Amino acid sequence: MGPYKILRHVGKVAYELDLPNELALVHPVFHVSMLKKCIGDLSTIVPLEGLEIKENLADEEVPLEILDRQVKRLRNKEIASVKVLWRNHLVEGATWEADADMKSRYPYLFPFTPILNLR
Repeated sequence: MGPYKILRHVGKVAYELDLPNELALVHPVFHVSMLKKCIGDLSTIVPLEGLEIKENLADEEVPLEILDRQVKRLRNKEIASVKVLWRNHLVEGATWEADADMKSRYPYLFPFTPILNLR
């Protein structure tokens, strides 16, 4: 979408944009990873017509892959966690999440491994 004029630099990694009235419900500050330098090729501009904005304006976090696993021992129990890489985040932004919760919400991230009974 765009191009939009940059109004100011916010912090180290964000910019405030001059958005049109049609996008008045959208927060105007964006992380640099969400922006792309406008080189002037009009074929890359997405028109606002037909663009839908969710009522709650929540940006859905989507996990891309499991980077690591760990098990922490607390007195009488073990807690399994997975390090999750999220869409639109760098590897440095990966977070540790409960293994069971991620398996129930995003089973596609966990490849099927058959259980074998050995005698």
